[in-house]
Amino acid sequence: MLYNSTQDKTAVVSAAQAISQGISKDGGLFVPQEIPHYSEADFKSLLQEDYKGRAKKVFSDFLTDFTAEEIDDCVTKAYTAQKFGGDNPAPMTYTSLNGKSLNILELWHGPTCAFKDMALQILPHLLTKSLKKTCDGKDAVILVATSGDTGKAALEGFKDVEHTKIIVFYPVNGVSPMQKHQMNTQEGANVKVCAIEGNFDDAQTGVKKIFTTTEVSDKLEENNMLFSSANSINWGRLLPQIVYYISAYCDMVNDGKIAFGDKINVVVPTGNFGNILASYYASLMGLPVNKFICASNANNVLTDFIKTGVYDKNRQFYTTISPSMDILVSSNLERLLYMICGNDDTVVRDWMTALKTEGKYEVSDDVKAVVTEKFYGGFCDDTRTKATIQKLYAEKNYLCDTHTAVAVNVYEQYVDATGDNTPAVIASTASPYKFSKAVLEAVAPDAELPASEFEIVDKLNALTGVDVPAPLAGLKDKTSRFSDVIKADEMQDYVLGALSIK
Repeated sequence: MLYNSTQDKTAVVSAAQAISQGISKDGGLFVPQEIPHYSEADFKSLLQEDYKGRAKKVFSDFLTDFTAEEIDDCVTKAYTAQKFGGDNPAPMTYTSLNGKSLNILELWHGPTCAFKDMALQILPHLLTKSLKKTCDGKDAVILVATSGDTGKAALEGFKDVEHTKIIVFYPVNGVSPMQKHQMNTQEGANVKVCAIEGNFDDAQTGVKKIFTTTEVSDKLEENNMLFSSANSINWGRLLPQIVYYISAYCDMVNDGKIAFGDKINVVVPTGNFGNILASYYASLMGLPVNKFICASNANNVLTDFIKTGVYDKNRQFYTTISPSMDILVSSNLERLLYMICGNDDTVVRDWMTALKTEGKYEVSDDVKAVVTEKFYGGFCDDTRTKATIQKLYAEKNYLCDTHTAVAVNVYEQYVDATGDNTPAVIASTASPYKFSKAVLEAVAPDAELPASEFEIVDKLNALTGVDVPAPLAGLKDKTSRFSDVIKADEMQDYVLGALSIK
């Protein structure tokens, strides 16, 4: 299995090189040259496996330059019951709302209480093995731009991992207080956290610019270092996310919620497009998906794109109560477009250049037709998000976070608009306690808000009786280690300074 760049298909690398490098030197993203297809017999075999067994199967088919022993080691170390609170790190919960069945895939039982743990607990193991295969002796410098969850999950995954250093940038006013405290109290001798004045797109653009600046790469080379990424631009981040959609389908069959071979819909609260793209890859492998429902908050650039074929980031940016989706440049959409347009790197490069220079691009009619056929785009503002949290808790005693509520609301919009009652897997991406202020305001709008984040957590816990995840409860007495705030155009100098490179 080889990989090439979405913007230059002549740039061909192994899986280990794609994971080590993170992003192609031309600025494109690495994609597999072929997609393994699973037969009916393959899926029936997966029904008999646990989550680890399903993960090993998927990894072995995409990472063909890894041995079975290496993959087994990565999976076994990543998905432990100690880290995820049980043998199934991505359990299903079944409920309903307004007569619609909700099959909720809970992806937040890991050490940072967000879905990013599903990938970022295994990525360090994949990366260290990839480095040994491709550039033994070099230290990897992991650069991360985060809208909240990726940063903490990456920091936790890479802390004190040998031959790695990790630097995380986040928008100073664009994450929840809990997310900020999680990052700024991070332990580990090899970690660094810095806020930027701006939004997530500014952070993401800054990281990509550093990655593709030859002068900076040369300085790292001189110091026996190389850049890599823990964002979903790295194939090693995206690949693990494919697993949980296949596993969710198997669990629904085994739980008697669907019959083997039945189609499902997939509903994902979407920011950078990686999570929903993983489900699309799963469908290309044979997972029977009828519709991909892309749920956005008020930053509804993806909703408009799916409906019109025009991607336009020239619009007002909203800071919402679902901050991990406060994104106007959805990087992984590039991978989808590359596949849909027949792997035409020239066309993709032109679109991405237009996005950088003009802030917008329009896809061809044939590409638009495929996107419209396979995807549904909808969005939900903060008012409707809180109303959904309140109703789901009041009627079903199920407490969800702000991002999951966006997905539930958009799913209801989809069913009401189309009448399509195909069973849907709804990705639940974070613990409600990561966004406790907004969740408390939703379930008890007349309650007086305590002054501190952890007092709000305690009040939400007392009101609902829903357990506070241990990793979040344990943060209460931790002292912040990081407090740097810089301008976005200072990121490059900050990185070099953090690495003691002149």
